[in-house]
Amino acid sequence: MGVGLKVLNRLAQSNVIDRLGLRDAAEKAVYHGAKNGFRAAGAAQRRFAKVGGSGQGARPTTKPTGVFDLNPTDDQQMMVEVIEEFAREVLRPGAESAEVENDTPKEVLSQTADFGLSFINIPEELGGLSADRSAVTGVLVAEALAGGDMGQAVACLAPSAVATAISLWGTEGQQQTYLPSFGGDDVPTAALAVAEPRMLFDPLALQTTAKRADGGYVLNGLKSAVVRGGEAELFVVSADVEGRGPAMVIVEPAAEGVSIAADPGMGLRAAGLSRLKLENVKVGEEAILGSPDDYRQMIRLSRLAWAGLALGTARSTLEYVKEYVTTREAFGEPIAHRQAVAFTVADMAIELEGMRLTTLRAASRVDQGLNASREIALARKLTADYGMKIGTDGVQMLGGHGFVKEHPVERWYRDLRAIGVMEGAVLV
Repeated sequence: MGVGLKVLNRLAQSNVIDRLGLRDAAEKAVYHGAKNGFRAAGAAQRRFAKVGGSGQGARPTTKPTGVFDLNPTDDQQMMVEVIEEFAREVLRPGAESAEVENDTPKEVLSQTADFGLSFINIPEELGGLSADRSAVTGVLVAEALAGGDMGQAVACLAPSAVATAISLWGTEGQQQTYLPSFGGDDVPTAALAVAEPRMLFDPLALQTTAKRADGGYVLNGLKSAVVRGGEAELFVVSADVEGRGPAMVIVEPAAEGVSIAADPGMGLRAAGLSRLKLENVKVGEEAILGSPDDYRQMIRLSRLAWAGLALGTARSTLEYVKEYVTTREAFGEPIAHRQAVAFTVADMAIELEGMRLTTLRAASRVDQGLNASREIALARKLTADYGMKIGTDGVQMLGGHGFVKEHPVERWYRDLRAIGVMEGAVLV
């Protein structure tokens, strides 16, 4: 049975298809406020029972067709339609209150679990949905969610990033220990922590270190822009591992020396961004996830996911501006009749199409098993530059209205700025 049908079967057993229920959830007050000051991270009640096994775990596979086709499959189309409806009816109406509270409502996050977002790329033998993994599907899902609100989209996708990383690069023991929780009804809050709070951050030149000690490693460092870090039950942290180089490390928040502080940003406020401080945190040899080559691939797939998010927010900006300029009148006619306005909107549409084509081409090469390094770099560059330009033009086209919170374009402008600076957090 296809992934799309499996998702719909799960939805049929939940309240997500109840439109009134979705609207009620969007209107509820956010259940958490901003968190201040470092605190010991011992609040997570979940404990993962360790399973032995150092052999390679099951890997999601792809069935490359050798053809670059922009038309989504039936499964992809079904999934995108459901998620677009969710984004339109839940994420967008609740975006303003979620930003004010610097968090995404728990009710919204629980509804995304009904879509199966956290285990789309988990193999069927480990309780997931995926016989064949697809980066294109991941991009389409990110685009659809960000069409509602990028901050909440990042919060919804954060557990999936951790599950996908363990699915792609975990050992048999790591997969058996952690993945079953992501395939259940109670999906753990999890975060892929890569970024560090320093100028010109390079994910391949990390200051967070993992030094060998007592048959394992000792972690020290500071991570920024960690999604919902204050509530996380599991982290995958990037670190310079002694003897290996940059790599991923699985860290449970109950470990001694782990602490969290609120880290609200210019944008993505609904993602509940935090700082993760690691002070002499001890982990075992089994905590190392993947190889240095796997780490580089993780960075590429994360940047591809951010490109997908940029597409959704840029598309929302374009659609909003088109509606505004055709209904807003000045000097007795719609401002869209002004040549400068019409040309600017046309440029926004052209730039968005270029961004989308490049991003989907990169994702398609991943699915075909081809080297996509160049294409992902291009997608990152275009979505960072032109996404920001679309955000700027969106604000400009609304004039004074674009600068105030009465209209969402100022929030989209701030969220789009994240594309060029964020690392990690999401994954396709």
